[in-house]
Formats: sequence, structure tokens, C-alpha cells
Amino acid sequence: MGAAGDLLADYQHVIDDLTLVMGDSGVFDVVVDDTTIYSKAETGRHAEPGEVLDLFTAHVGPDIPRYGEE
Repeated sequence: MGAAGDLLADYQHVIDDLTLVMGDSGVFDVVVDDTTIYSKAETGRHAEPGEVLDLFTAHVGPDIPRYGEE
């Protein structure tokens, strides 16, 4: 599953809007509430499987349970 699918599977109960925007030159940025949590341009590599989900989990904090764990 890709990053968008991971996020929706685990946090569908708190995500109001998820937009995938096509970019030039392999751009891959993940922005949550105006905060960039992952940028391929900054890391110089593709995100590892589960990495974006882990970063999102850290961003929202421990008070937000994953879907089905409430």
C-alpha cells in the first residue's frame, strides 16, 4: 500500500481532506496542516515503506489513536 493508502487506513477518522498533487521532476512532499513532514527533495530519496505513516503518527501525537484502536 502507498503512503496515501496507509494514512487513510490508519487515520481515516481524523483526515478531513487528502489531496494528491502531481508535480514535476519526481516531487514528493507530504504536507499536514501547512507543515511539511516529508520531502523527497530534502532527503534526496524516496520514502521507505511506512515512513510517511510514522511521520504522520509523530506529527498528530499520541493522543490520536489509529482507526479501530479508539
